[in-house]
Amino acid sequence: MFGTLRGALAGRQIAFDRGSFKATVDGRISGIAKTIRITSIHVHYDLAVPAEAREATERALALHPEGCPAHQSVKDAIRVTWDATLRAGGEMLSLRSG
Repeated sequence: MFGTLRGALAGRQIAFDRGSFKATVDGRISGIAKTIRITSIHVHYDLAVPAEAREATERALALHPEGCPAHQSVKDAIRVTWDATLRAGGEMLSLRSG
């Protein structure tokens, strides 16, 4: 999902600080012994964009799971969610998947 979002931003010609564009991923597993199952994956993005790119970045965030091959491959078996801390100019927003 990280690469798909990065590509969506680049495709929209949104300048972003590659050094501060970060993602952390948490996963939940269930099961015992040798058989375990991934039950959920949550991705948190932290990124900064110019103020004028705020709306386009929000749209890219909202739509990027649909364009992500990994997400599309596992979405019916594993719950995948995301949230983001978006700094757009001097404003800071918290966004999350619907």
